[in-house]
Amino acid sequence: MKFFVDTAEIDAIAELNDLGMVDGVTTNPSLIKKSGRDIIEVTKEICNLVDGPVSAEVTATDAETMIAEGRKLVEIAENIAVKVPLTWDGLKACKTLTDDGHMVNVTLCFSANQALLAAKAGATFISPFIGRLDDINLDGMELIEDIRTIYDNYGFETQILAASIRSVNHVLDSARIGADVITAPPAVIKAMVNHPLTDKGLDAFLADIKAAEIKIL
Repeated sequence: MKFFVDTAEIDAIAELNDLGMVDGVTTNPSLIKKSGRDIIEVTKEICNLVDGPVSAEVTATDAETMIAEGRKLVEIAENIAVKVPLTWDGLKACKTLTDDGHMVNVTLCFSANQALLAAKAGATFISPFIGRLDDINLDGMELIEDIRTIYDNYGFETQILAASIRSVNHVLDSARIGADVITAPPAVIKAMVNHPLTDKGLDAFLADIKAAEIKIL
């Protein structure tokens, strides 16, 4: 499974990247705006930092302008994936940009039918939003399962990018089902290392080391 980091914070990306935990990055204009910096500047810096796909989102809602914005975004770096919404205009933009040879991440997916359309339009990634479905008492993981089944049935190459990840359980369930990618905030990825028995075992180990006065250096 690939790990994408859902942030525009350069330091957070760099920390995880140094550990080999970053296969890509997902950003959006709102995330970048929080940094108080220029969107193009921040996106370029992220692209230079990581080798994998960096999703940069268009701001337009009509196909013609989305395509124009997408073509401008891909000039930033070769690893840009243009992020478009799962609307009819978004699918038109996806088809055109894909035909141009660019990676496209179709986002705001909430149904298997939508995911099927995105695959037919040639999307590189489909981003089903797990957490937002959970928020309205629907099962986000059920959607991942449905998409996985459909894509496997017909050999679609579109990668399932589980998004709106809120917890380590979301990561685990996505991995069990077979999502190709998860994108999560740095805090969620870092929380995956935590377990109370690990903490307890480490405390006992350190107590034994201290009592025995064992030193290596």
